[in-house]
Amino acid sequence: MRRLLIANRGEIVCRIARTALRLGITSIAVYSEADRSARHVRVADEAYYLGPAPAAESYLDIGKILALAKRVVADAVHPGYGFLSENADFAQACVDAGLIFVGPPASAIRAMGSKSASKAAMAAVGVPVAPGYHGEDQTPQRLMAEAQRVGFPLIIKASAGGGGKGMQVVSGAGEVAAAVESAQRLARAAFGDDRLLLERYFPLARHVEVQVFADSHGGIVSLFDRDCSVQRRHQKIIEEAPAPGLRDEVRSNMSRAAIQAARSVAYVGAGTVEFLVDEAQHFYFMEMNTRLQVEHPVTELITGVDLVEWQLRIAQGAPLPKQQHDIVQQGAAVEARLYAEDPANGYLPSVGRITHLRLPQAVPSLRLDMGVDAGDEVSTFYDPMLGKVIAWGESRDEAIGRLRRALDDMEIVGVTTNRALLSSALADEEFRSGGIATNFLQVRHAQLSFGEPQPGSVDAALAALWYATRETSGDALWGDTRGWRLAAAPRSVWRFADRTVVIESGAVRDTYMARGGAQEYALRVVLRGAGSMDVEVAGELEHLHVVEADQDLHLFRGGRHVELRLSHTEDSLQVSADAEEGSLLTPLPGTVVAVHVEAGRQVARGVPLVTVEAMKMEHTLTAPYDGTVTCVAFGVGDRVAAGAILVELAPLGADEKV
Repeated sequence: MRRLLIANRGEIVCRIARTALRLGITSIAVYSEADRSARHVRVADEAYYLGPAPAAESYLDIGKILALAKRVVADAVHPGYGFLSENADFAQACVDAGLIFVGPPASAIRAMGSKSASKAAMAAVGVPVAPGYHGEDQTPQRLMAEAQRVGFPLIIKASAGGGGKGMQVVSGAGEVAAAVESAQRLARAAFGDDRLLLERYFPLARHVEVQVFADSHGGIVSLFDRDCSVQRRHQKIIEEAPAPGLRDEVRSNMSRAAIQAARSVAYVGAGTVEFLVDEAQHFYFMEMNTRLQVEHPVTELITGVDLVEWQLRIAQGAPLPKQQHDIVQQGAAVEARLYAEDPANGYLPSVGRITHLRLPQAVPSLRLDMGVDAGDEVSTFYDPMLGKVIAWGESRDEAIGRLRRALDDMEIVGVTTNRALLSSALADEEFRSGGIATNFLQVRHAQLSFGEPQPGSVDAALAALWYATRETSGDALWGDTRGWRLAAAPRSVWRFADRTVVIESGAVRDTYMARGGAQEYALRVVLRGAGSMDVEVAGELEHLHVVEADQDLHLFRGGRHVELRLSHTEDSLQVSADAEEGSLLTPLPGTVVAVHVEAGRQVARGVPLVTVEAMKMEHTLTAPYDGTVTCVAFGVGDRVAAGAILVELAPLGADEKV
């Protein structure tokens, strides 16, 4: 293997290219129209255009990928994760084209690719499975009947896919029809297959998985377990190895079951067998992911094994580099997935350009697997994960503390992220105790921070001080507009939304008094740079990093990121216009996948109006009040820009009822 084409995008391409470089293998990236300037294009040794932005026309187009592999004389193809990584037809097509496919044989992918068929197969070889329906009859009547048989709460999954896409949890029979329709629609879009399976939902279960590795000579090993129970929308955001609090016999039985699952399908390569673990630590097979997992770094950190290197060597026919007794677990590792999304607003994906990115320094015990750099664009076409931060420690507590400090040191401007949620989850006492269930984010909602904090009075005072002390152009007295007064100390007034701060210079150089409402702070500037400031506030030293973006000022201090908008000074007044009343706007660009109303219809508050799909998730716009629909601006299949008016709604009169 000399030339490796990586048929993917983003962070995983950068990760694979890193190992390829160390092994002397040329890494070849592909990119879509939306990814021309993406980080993975810059990191790989070579990069080639694949097609338009929609994944179906680029990263999911098998013909284009194989034709390109032939043109650039690639020896092998690594599918990464997502996209075609678990597509048996793609794996077979690579082999038929004379390429090394860095993954399991197509037969193993097919055997495990259908959640329904794989559960039946696992039950046949003695691997525990949860009660559910995995049949071929997918009529609405059969699915409804099976849902009632299995019982509630119930989880509906796409049979052909993974990553939590399309999953729906329903608590009663009245929710089944709508959930099935939505799950089928998302499954068709993500996997081209709308078959579903139904399973009993365990609200207090843990999500624990086992990393397995097999070679083509019959060798197979377990590289221990991982806990992935911190999830939003059934997708993992924090993972750790080993899984905390499992009894030794449960841990060993789960590893044996995972090895049995892999052996039963003649598996080769890296794979992950996922289990649900209930409160009594009984475990049930969920699925096998026939690829490298997003969370593989935590396994690498506790074993010292480069799983990508093993993939590349085993794909060329080599035996496993280590036997089971040679694989030693040391310490603990925790990973946090950084997403461009707004957890406080239903995890709404955030799109835009990353105007500022400052990362903690990578050291042997801290690893950064990032897919973006400052200046990169986050689009609506792909998953919003920006990258991963992974920490190792001699103990679980040490790894968690190191990871939280790293997250607190991160600075991102341009898109909203889940950084604050990740940091608060790691600090939460229930998480620290270990063994939390997949409903962790729901049951601890009141204790967690789902967004960055709102600016406080100290933040406003520091923001005003930043503006009041910045350098001004020109030497003339009138070139300085920072509050000069005749026969009095300079004084300036700064307004941020509903906060007004008065900054007055003190008698001693670099000292100031800040007054805002009933608050008063004595400030002394110790050091001021182009993007940082050290300020003594009432005897306590504050270290700030500051980013100016138009009228917005971003302050990073003590693990907090606050954003303030300057709305008024003595010199200027900025006015922002609101959307016309009655116009309902889309919060982000996407594609209309369902229109639930028509012009002239009266609707009650909360009734669904239009559903927009963006970044592999559906977002439904509902009526904010009782009203009459006067206009529906778009139809199913239309692309809409952020801020586009989707529906116009006229409020009903006081004597009208829906």
